[in-house]
Amino acid sequence: AQGATGAPLPMLASACPGWVCYAEKKHGDHVLPYISTAMSPQQVMGVMVKTLVSDRIQVAPQNIYHVSVMPCYDKKLEASRSDFFSEARNSRDVDCVITSSEVLDMLSDKEVDLRTAPPAPLDSMFDTEVGSGQVLGSDGGSGGYADYVFRRIAQEHFGEEWGELSYQVKSNKDYQYLSLERRGDTLLSVAKAYGFRNIQNIVRSIQRRKCHFDFVEVMACPDGCLNGGGQVRASEPSKMKEVLASVHA
Repeated sequence: AQGATGAPLPMLASACPGWVCYAEKKHGDHVLPYISTAMSPQQVMGVMVKTLVSDRIQVAPQNIYHVSVMPCYDKKLEASRSDFFSEARNSRDVDCVITSSEVLDMLSDKEVDLRTAPPAPLDSMFDTEVGSGQVLGSDGGSGGYADYVFRRIAQEHFGEEWGELSYQVKSNKDYQYLSLERRGDTLLSVAKAYGFRNIQNIVRSIQRRKCHFDFVEVMACPDGCLNGGGQVRASEPSKMKEVLASVHA
């Protein structure tokens, strides 16, 4: 299938560097045309910091050191890609990535306990705020990309407002889908595919021309980014499921 611009469908999310790296190395031209050309949130923020924030605070981009805190070690590789170095600004969009677990180690080394640290107001980098971004991360183990795409297209193209979204499990809890149907016709269909077992199922269905989704939120880690390799782990491996369940809640 093709979208309105002629791009092939399904569109596959580009936010997970582990997935993008896998697609580049293992599948190349068979899959890459389906991957969104949008940068990940980490890299979008990097560009904003090195342009908008740079202009606001009157500091040259190459003199700003931008650190990103992420749940994933692959985000370090993403930030170091040559794609994300600006010759014009003589600067990387993101200079350093540290993971959640590394932050915890740094705090532990300094004997800092956030539970007793005095609160401080957040700095605001921008004059205006919009609420549309609040849906991202509202449900599931990753960024809520599928939720956002579904709600936006359903509203703008089909005039339907959706409240709570109820996904159907396809083969396991990490492979779910949601469809908008009208008079027996499927108008829109999105999916979430987390973990390489489900990624391989998506890739095979695309290669066989049997993937009928319009958009797929693809993440390399089972349970999505909440279970990223750089996340703070449970004190005992057997308790990790409980930790993930509490974060989901």
